[in-house]
This record gives sequence, C-alpha cells and structure tokens, in this order.
Amino acid sequence: MKRKHWYDYLWVISSLYLILGFFNILFAWLGLLCFFIPLLISLFSGTKAYCNRYCGRGQLFGILGEKLKLSRNKPMPNWLKSHWFRYAFLAFFLVMFGQMLYTTWLVFSGVTDLKQVVTLLWSFRLPWSWAYTTPVAPWVAQFAFGFYSVMLTSTILGLILMLLYKPRAWCVVCPMGSMTQLVCKGKCAIKNQK
Repeated sequence: MKRKHWYDYLWVISSLYLILGFFNILFAWLGLLCFFIPLLISLFSGTKAYCNRYCGRGQLFGILGEKLKLSRNKPMPNWLKSHWFRYAFLAFFLVMFGQMLYTTWLVFSGVTDLKQVVTLLWSFRLPWSWAYTTPVAPWVAQFAFGFYSVMLTSTILGLILMLLYKPRAWCVVCPMGSMTQLVCKGKCAIKNQK
C-alpha cells in the first residue's frame, strides 16, 4: 500500500474552503492561496508540482471519481483537450476575474453598492447575504463575494467534467494549470537562451 503524505490530505482544505465560505463569505479571501502558491511553485521550480501533487481540488475530484466511483471514466473529447480551448478558457476566466476586480474597485470607490450575491456559472445570481455576518469595508466583502463565485463556479464545472469524463478531467482545462504551464514554458525558454 502506498504511504500517505501530508499533501495527500489537501482535499480536506479545498472542501473546508467551500463550506466555510458558504457560512462566512470572508473565508473566500483564503482562495488567493490557490492562485499565488501554484504560480510561485512553477516560477521557482519550473514544474507543475502544485497541479501534480498539492492541488486539493484535483485530489477531491480523484476521490469522488475514482474511490467513490462517481465518474463515468470516459475519455474527454479532443476539442476539450485542445490547446486552443484551454487557452480560450483561460482567457475567459481572466476576463471574468478582471470583471470581478473591476466591480470590487467600483465598490471601493463608492460608485456602486455592495452586491451580496454569488454568481454561479457567471449567469445565476444567488443571494448570499447570510454569509456576510462580519461587517468589514464593503470592497473587502465585494471581493470575497466575487472570488467565492469564481471558486464555486470552477468547482461545479470540475464536478460536471468529473461526472462526464475521467475523475480529474478538470485538470486538463483548469485555468491555473494553463497559467502554470505557461510559466514553466517561459522559464524553460529563458533557461534555453542562456
């Protein structure tokens, strides 16, 4: 039997993140770790070690799909695995992230009021006011609502892909995985020029 390491349990943190954010939206700020840590690891190591070893979301999909047999375990269609789709999906996510930052800036500058909603799949506005129990600056809460929307949406998309295809199908199209891959390619290109 394969020996377990501490990082084999990071799926618990991913699960806790979603649960805690459901009850207090300010926990959404912790999700920034899922953005910066993979980029820093790929920047300093030149590898996708985060994706391959430390990603709690990928582990969670593996557990649900493989161990609990919730995945159909079918191969993904080629168009979904293609480079053009991955990078178009990354661009789309970056636009959505930028829009979230813009809305946060509008709240910060007083142009608009705090929107206590989580937008699911960029379309469905779910009122989430019960999760805003700790009064903070409105822009802090707005960022949390927006960031939790991004994290919840990407988790749901990952669950759908896990159910339809292989357990870690999300990992193939994951925007963070695409960004870390670009960082690794850039680092490798710079190294080869020296």
